[in-house]
Amino acid sequence: MDAIIKTLKPTLSADIARAPEPAVPRPSREEAEAAVRTLIAYAGDDPNREGLLDTPKRVTSAYDELFGGYRECPADVLERTFSETGGYDDLVLIRDIPFYSHCEHHMMPFFGTAHVAYMPVERVVGLSKLPRLIDVYARRLQTQEHLTSQIVAAIDETLKPRGVAVMLEAEHMCMSLRGVEKPGSRTVTTQFTGLFRDEPSEQVRFITLVRGPGR
Repeated sequence: MDAIIKTLKPTLSADIARAPEPAVPRPSREEAEAAVRTLIAYAGDDPNREGLLDTPKRVTSAYDELFGGYRECPADVLERTFSETGGYDDLVLIRDIPFYSHCEHHMMPFFGTAHVAYMPVERVVGLSKLPRLIDVYARRLQTQEHLTSQIVAAIDETLKPRGVAVMLEAEHMCMSLRGVEKPGSRTVTTQFTGLFRDEPSEQVRFITLVRGPGR
């Protein structure tokens, strides 16, 4: 199976087959910490105040974690699959997957839940891999629309299923805390491929399983 994956990997889109290359040289940690001190001063506080002395280091360390998706390869997350499925050929759905990301327009958080389904062909991926895939893309500067399409494309190209369905529901702090200031409002995005796109009944079944009775 590993040999099959290595054969398929060169056919994947560049943004799925490898981690993204930095668009500009990555600043040093010292430069990043200096930038945080500048922002503290811009906000109106004293970066040399006792309570803020270590804040630049903490923020830089937090960025390493919050934006770790820039250093991860989506195809690597999905590369191990299993063929012993007993002939199972119906949808696999994981719903209510929490995710956290940052809006690329204001660099403010947005967060919510993801619901992901696919129709396998002979092989399935470990259940923990789909939440990990979401994290790879969510831990980058994003829009919700782009995040949705990236998750779909990675599953579709790597696993080559009969169809993929993804729904994201999220609250955006750039709407809740600033601008129109509408806390609690949620944005919903969906994208479908294969059977989920071509067969309306499969879309209905997916949405029913996500939102149906008892939900």
